[in-house]
Amino acid sequence: MRVKNMALYEQALRHRSRLRGRPQSHLYSNERLEFLGDAVLGFVIAEHLYQHFPDKAEGFMTRLRAKLVNGQALAEYAESIDLGALILMSENMAQTDGRQNQTILADAFEAFIGALYLDLGIDAVRQFIYETMLDEADLDDLAEKRDNFKSLLLEYVQSLGWPQPRYRILAEEGPSHNRRFTVEVVVHEVPYGQGRARSKKRAEQKAAREALQRLQDEAESLGV
Repeated sequence: MRVKNMALYEQALRHRSRLRGRPQSHLYSNERLEFLGDAVLGFVIAEHLYQHFPDKAEGFMTRLRAKLVNGQALAEYAESIDLGALILMSENMAQTDGRQNQTILADAFEAFIGALYLDLGIDAVRQFIYETMLDEADLDDLAEKRDNFKSLLLEYVQSLGWPQPRYRILAEEGPSHNRRFTVEVVVHEVPYGQGRARSKKRAEQKAAREALQRLQDEAESLGV
């Protein structure tokens, strides 16, 4: 694929922090391209799932699409092509791990898809998405995977007859554009896991995953 309009890709990789204080910065950052890319990505994934699972209902395909295009997954796709190294951002943002920030990576990935669509059309986008996301994806395995660790932890402790886990925020750090939450989960009055992320929900999921693993390890060691 030969690029026709390089300016589109430059905009796709321009984070809003690079333009702080500039009037109408949304016209020059990657936010509008991200909006477009999100829709184009959703279409290509929906098209593929429709063809790959001819006998599945809408709800199944919706849930599987969500697994493929959630923020964490998109950030991992972006990392796989080293997109973070190319993102244009403020020096302060870069120094505070901005290039590893999952939200920034996911947004840039979607914006890049938006730029690719405007520049080269849907066939080029489809090729890019297949090469970076779908060719190596085991969709049947992903469909079976249960990754809501809060739900899994709740089910596990309920099976033991214990009260439901409690989540509490231990720390809330950083500026508003780069907030970090540290969350602890307490199971049966014992702290069992911690998670740190840019959102409380994601931090809770990480804490739940750690707690679930710890509980399962303890049960295995006791031969339960």
